[in-house]
Amino acid sequence: MVRHLIILLIAAIPWAACIPGEIEKESKRAICHDEGSPHHAKTKHFRPLADLESCLNSGGRSPANHQDYSLTTTATPILPQKSSKYDRSQFGGWSDEDGDCLNTRHELLMKLSTSTIEMGRNACMISRGRWNDPYTGKIFYEARDVDIDHLVPLKWAWEHGADRWSFDKRKAFANDEANLFAVEASVNRQKGAMGALEWLPPNKEFHCQYTLRFTRITKEYDFSLSVKEDEALNSLRETVCRMAS
Repeated sequence: MVRHLIILLIAAIPWAACIPGEIEKESKRAICHDEGSPHHAKTKHFRPLADLESCLNSGGRSPANHQDYSLTTTATPILPQKSSKYDRSQFGGWSDEDGDCLNTRHELLMKLSTSTIEMGRNACMISRGRWNDPYTGKIFYEARDVDIDHLVPLKWAWEHGADRWSFDKRKAFANDEANLFAVEASVNRQKGAMGALEWLPPNKEFHCQYTLRFTRITKEYDFSLSVKEDEALNSLRETVCRMAS
């Protein structure tokens, strides 16, 4: 019995050694919790890291409404790195995950078309189909007349936490079909990088679904919204959905 206890203690020593009293915890949602964070002790499933900088550099990010909790400790605070300037190339562009030469744009045009699609002279591109634009309620037949819009814009995402993500995560977000719609090109450009609080589609019948989807994406990717933004978004969603019912 004693021998077994000694073996268990020896086996535990390396694990204890790699988790000292001061440790950064990167949660399953890639959120970095330092010793001063109120969520540090509550985070049970995590990847241990030596310091906050290591956590951020590995693709983790600070919690929403994060304050520098390290200032409450005696340790020298390690502040998060400042965001670099937004550049669309940081999201990698459209990908072709299945290697069939159709990238995400054309894959989505194929899936969303409500009639037979036609390929262009380039077999890797869709040229014609029938697309119902939820933003305007219009129908389009020429692929060149529609854009694939990111419901949660890439620049908006960058400014709300995506600047702390790894390149692979940003690319996956940019190609996530749950966040993509085929819409009139001019309306997409009118929207630009505005979020749901700054812009809603011309088609009022789509406002409820638009805000519901926007909210779901922000929660799924755990974007950092201020308290005022979160409250305003919830209020907007409730208002437009009540009007639609």
